[in-house]
Amino acid sequence: MLVSHTRAAVSVSFDEENLVSPVGLVPVMRLAEDAGLHSLADEWLSVPTDKGANAGLKVAALVAGMVAGADSIDDMAVLRHGGMKKAFTGCYAPSTLGSFLRSFTFGHVKQLDAVASRFLVNLARTVPLFGAPSGDAEFVFVDVDDTIIEVHGHLKQGSGYGYSKVRGLNAVLATASREDTAPVIIGQRLRKGAANSARGANKFVTEALGTLKRTGVTGPVVCRFDSAYYGHPTISAALAGGADVTVTVPMNKAVKRTITQIPEDAWTPIKYTNAIYDEDTQAWVSVAEVAEIPFTAFSSKKKAEQVPGRLVVRRIPELNPKAIPGQPTLFEAYRFHSFFTTIDGATLDAVAADKVHRKHARIEQVNADLKDSALAHLPSGKFAANSAWLVAAVMAYNLTRTAGVLAAGQFAKARTGTIRRKIINVPARIASSARRQQFHLPESWPWQEAWENLFTATHAPPQTA
Repeated sequence: MLVSHTRAAVSVSFDEENLVSPVGLVPVMRLAEDAGLHSLADEWLSVPTDKGANAGLKVAALVAGMVAGADSIDDMAVLRHGGMKKAFTGCYAPSTLGSFLRSFTFGHVKQLDAVASRFLVNLARTVPLFGAPSGDAEFVFVDVDDTIIEVHGHLKQGSGYGYSKVRGLNAVLATASREDTAPVIIGQRLRKGAANSARGANKFVTEALGTLKRTGVTGPVVCRFDSAYYGHPTISAALAGGADVTVTVPMNKAVKRTITQIPEDAWTPIKYTNAIYDEDTQAWVSVAEVAEIPFTAFSSKKKAEQVPGRLVVRRIPELNPKAIPGQPTLFEAYRFHSFFTTIDGATLDAVAADKVHRKHARIEQVNADLKDSALAHLPSGKFAANSAWLVAAVMAYNLTRTAGVLAAGQFAKARTGTIRRKIINVPARIASSARRQQFHLPESWPWQEAWENLFTATHAPPQTA
């Protein structure tokens, strides 16, 4: 692609007062309004009047900026250009939004949590975020994990060195999805950088499952965790919330002893890296195998706190870098990866359970998605302000995800960055006639149909004369 004119024949000027760059915010913020974002924030937030006046509009402005790609307070200036004030009310300056965030206390953050959960419930009741249960998609999977958001400088309240060995703050998330739907975030919490992963996880899981239940989703729920959450408080909270669990277990003495009791003929090859399917035997030829054995978690605790279930084990041959070609080792050595599950074997056998548990990694895609947008930075030195920023980022993520479902097609499961690039950040010129606004978008926009799907879903068609 080449520029069509010479350098001398090209000039620019920033003087178009009827142009907006993220016209996709029009249907998206209409969707947010219909889901009650503004009214919920006005109802629940009690930020001091001098900073918290028009709380609903300010929260909506933060969410709108994040939907458009803002990852810092300064980036909120994206809301104040061209014809944005003709299309929207409450296009606040970045300094105003920054002062609003810095006025938050821990109690205000919990109030914003209440707004976020109710906002998600309203979105889910309007749009089928979780699809419908059918076949393998019957389960609703709740994935819980934490991630370190790197920060720079010791002046950030709560920053510290956690398991990643970098200075940051710890954000724990809970996502919910079916096999064939993209995950939405049903719970979030910001913690100190040096916080243990399982700190407060039992209460967090209880709140997340409560939010999921209020969305009206149907079908059995399975909570998936990594080994950092293998503990009685977290597992019992998930079970008390009506969910089954699959959780990676650390290789302690009890687990190692149980693995040695698995008979050799119980191992089944699975579809794994470089696996080959044998049509004659109707089985996978693979280096990875799985087996299961009954197991009682937390057997050292009193009987009422012990949890019966299954230990599913995947074994992979240990590669010996010192082995000499033609002189194999005396016996095969394996690496073992185990997880505990309360799902009945008649519902999921060992092979299916292993496949389900490994897909817990999809929450890492959500972490990456957030860090590629609003969570690229935690913009304030105050911990409460950054906590509120996280909640707003989650609301922006869920709102964008809902817009993708309404746009349909490839956008139902696309990354929020893809939705933002193709649906949200589309330039348009505003024209007014007879008290009506019309937005002129680029001709031959490749994703016009998806954009129109979203717009039609959020704006009633005009009445016929």
